[in-house]
Amino acid sequence: MNTEPRIPDPDGFYAALLAAHEGLDEARSADLNARLVLLLANQCGDQAALLACIDAASEDLRTSPTP
Repeated sequence: MNTEPRIPDPDGFYAALLAAHEGLDEARSADLNARLVLLLANQCGDQAALLACIDAASEDLRTSPTP
């Protein structure tokens, strides 16, 4: 799995993502993330890659202490 940025402007993407969350409460922010993940999953179309990404994204959360 590639974890290095592969988009031309990762900082711009991050800024756009933060802007999309601006003004949303926690529940609506979570809804936006869920919708975004599903849209990106449809673009990817590779279930094995998607499952590997879920594992990679959640691994740090399972092993790090809660703030």
